[in-house]
Amino acid sequence: MIDVVCDTSFLIQIATKRITNIHNLDLEIGPIQFIVPNVVIAELNKLRNNVKKHKMAISTLHFAKTLKLVYMAGKENDLVDDIIFSNIKCNGGITATLDTELKKRIKKIGGTIMSLSNNKIILE
Repeated sequence: MIDVVCDTSFLIQIATKRITNIHNLDLEIGPIQFIVPNVVIAELNKLRNNVKKHKMAISTLHFAKTLKLVYMAGKENDLVDDIIFSNIKCNGGITATLDTELKKRIKKIGGTIMSLSNNKIILE
């Protein structure tokens, strides 16, 4: 089974939108497991304090409870993307993100990206 590390943007989308092929991923890609870094949970907890993003953050946190939580070390002032990038650089795996800059960084080191297009999960 391949671990797919979800960043905040991707996790929000799969938690709050209808993704048409999410239940067929094993057939399309192979056995995968979405994992959620502790730093993504921390970022979502911060978003709960934002009036406009509160409901979305709560929904995503609830959804995240169904996924595997992993600890990723980083300094207090590190950005979530930097922590995810460092982890992928050291350990490999697939990164699930919608963030253009993170995608570029991951691809530059030969990593694989999972993203969304037309409400479908795709590999880049």
